[in-house]
This record gives sequence, structure tokens and C-alpha cells, in this order.
Amino acid sequence: MAIRDTVKRAEQLVETSMKGNDASHDASHVWRVRDLALSLAREEGLSSNPDSMEIVELAALLHDVGDYKYLRDPSEEKLVENFLEEEGIAESKKIKILSIIKGMGFKDELAGVGNQEFPPEFGVVQDADRLDAIGAIGIARCFTFGGNRNRVLHDPAIQPRLDLSKEHYMKKEEQTTVNHFHEKLLKLKDLMKTKAGLRRAEKRHKVMEEFLKQFYAEWDGKA
Repeated sequence: MAIRDTVKRAEQLVETSMKGNDASHDASHVWRVRDLALSLAREEGLSSNPDSMEIVELAALLHDVGDYKYLRDPSEEKLVENFLEEEGIAESKKIKILSIIKGMGFKDELAGVGNQEFPPEFGVVQDADRLDAIGAIGIARCFTFGGNRNRVLHDPAIQPRLDLSKEHYMKKEEQTTVNHFHEKLLKLKDLMKTKAGLRRAEKRHKVMEEFLKQFYAEWDGKA
């Protein structure tokens, strides 16, 4: 019962802390990631370990609380840590949850963090978050985020940055929404950590490829 109460309070924290975010990184994104992460965890055989499932659910729920892209106040960076402390989460679980959240971003993979050995809970949570970034939902989220940042849809004169470092990725330089597919989203399928995640990613990847093919044809007046 205690863990379900903690989950409920985590859901409340998500709703209050992410209330002002655009729809690409709102509470609905978190609910989808949680559902995906738990589903992947079951497919990967983690459901026999209640501690693993608790770590997966809490990490998935809290992964975007205090996201650097939406920080309104520096104190928000400590929201997750403070929450876990207040909930009395066991130290070993707290360390795992925080390490998953801190290491799962694409920018961290660019910096080499993602190349290290990882526990199975990390793999399913990261894969779940990345699955929500691709496919039909990923396309919708990509254009929502681009619109929120006033990015142009596409400009053939602006080439995608294909060999990105963490610093370049985080740099707020002029970019187009469509270039984000080439800089990040089309790379995610091959970065999946679990077999279950890869199976789903392959289908979602094809959806994006078909979308871009049609997009470019329409942009050039050929379709």
C-alpha cells in the first residue's frame, strides 16, 4: 500500500511541476512513458521482482520533473531528490532511480554516459521515453516542441548537424523542426537497450521515414 501512495503523490508532483509545459513534455507524455516502461519491463522479465517494478514506475514518472529545457527556477533541479527523501524511499532504490533519471537523456548518450553498463531498469525506462519520441506520437511531439520554440518547419539551406556533441546538442542555435528528425529521432531505433524496445521502435521508425518522404515531396511540390 505504501508504494501505491508514493506513486499517487508522484503523479501529483508531475501534474503540478509540469503544468506550464507545452504538450510535447506534459503529464500525458509521462503517463505514456510510465505505461510503456511497465509494459517493456514485463516483456523483459522484470515483473517477478517487485523492487525492480517500483524503481521502473517511479523513475518513469519522475524522469521529466525538473527537466533543464523547462526550468523556471534553479530549485526545481532538486524536486525529485527531495521528493524521494520525503517519501522515505530506501537509499538503494533512491540511488537507482536518480541514476536512471540523470543518465537517460540523449545528451548524456552523446557525452558517452549511455555507453556504460546499465541495469535492466535503466534500459526499459530509457527505451520507453525514446519510444514516445518516435512514431506517430513522436512526430506530433516534435512539431509541438518546435512550434513552442518558434522554429521554422523546414529550410533546405539549414543542414542538420549530424555529428553532434553534447554541447552542440544543448546549444540554442537556429535550427529547423525537420532537422531534429535527422539529428536525433532517426537515431533512436539503433540506441534501444532492450529487445522489447527495439521491436516496437522498428515499426515507429518506419512511420517517421514514410512521413519524411511525404513531407519532402509535398515541400518540393511533387506530391
